[in-house]
Amino acid sequence: MSTPRTSTSSPRFAQFKLVLLGESAVGKSSLVNRFAKDQFDDFRESTIGAAFLTQTVQVDPNTIVKFEIWDTAGQERYKSLAPMYYRNANCAVVVYDITQSASLTRAKAWVKELQHQANENIIIALAGNKFDLQESRDVDTSVAEAYAKEAGLLFFETSAKTGENVTELFTAIAKKLPIESVLNRSTRPSGPKGVDLSRSARQPSGANGAGACNC
Repeated sequence: MSTPRTSTSSPRFAQFKLVLLGESAVGKSSLVNRFAKDQFDDFRESTIGAAFLTQTVQVDPNTIVKFEIWDTAGQERYKSLAPMYYRNANCAVVVYDITQSASLTRAKAWVKELQHQANENIIIALAGNKFDLQESRDVDTSVAEAYAKEAGLLFFETSAKTGENVTELFTAIAKKLPIESVLNRSTRPSGPKGVDLSRSARQPSGANGAGACNC
C-alpha cells in the first residue's frame, strides 16, 4: 500500500520598496546592515548618495516579504536627492539617535515631508537607534513614543550594535504592508497588450508581423 503524499504549498513572495531617512551619524547604515547582513562595524564611513540592499522577512508560515532597501545619506548636501529614493516607496524608516535630541527634531521634519510628498499609503516607522547607550540618553522614550502615536507611526527603540529590536522593527513594517493586494495583482492574468495576434497570423506572407508587436 502506497504512502499518501503530504501536500506542501510554495511560499508566497511579495516585494516592497523601503527607504531609510534621518540625520547623518544616527546609525541608518548600521541598522540596515544589522538587518540585512547581521553585521555591525564601529567605524562605518558615511553613506554617499544612497546604498542599496535587500532582505526578506517571513510574516507567516506561507508568506515572505522581500524588502528592496534604499539607505540614504544624511548629510545636508544630499538632501535634495532624497525624493528620488522615497518616491513610490511603500514604507520608510526614519531614524534618530536617542543620545541626540536634535536628531529627533530632524526626524520629525522627514516624517512631515514623507506625509506630504511620498506615496499617500506609505507605512512610516520611527526608530530611536543606539539603545545600547542608555547612559548618554537625551531623548525620553515616552516623548518619542507619544509623538509617534500622534503622527500615526510605528515606533521602536533599536540598537544596531546589539541587534535589539532590529528584526522586530522590519517585521512589524512587513505586517502592516498590503501584502494580499500585491499578491492578488501579481497572480491576476494579464490582459492583451494591444496586439491582435490572430489578425497578425492572417497577414499575407512577406508582411513584417514582428514589427507590429510593441512588446
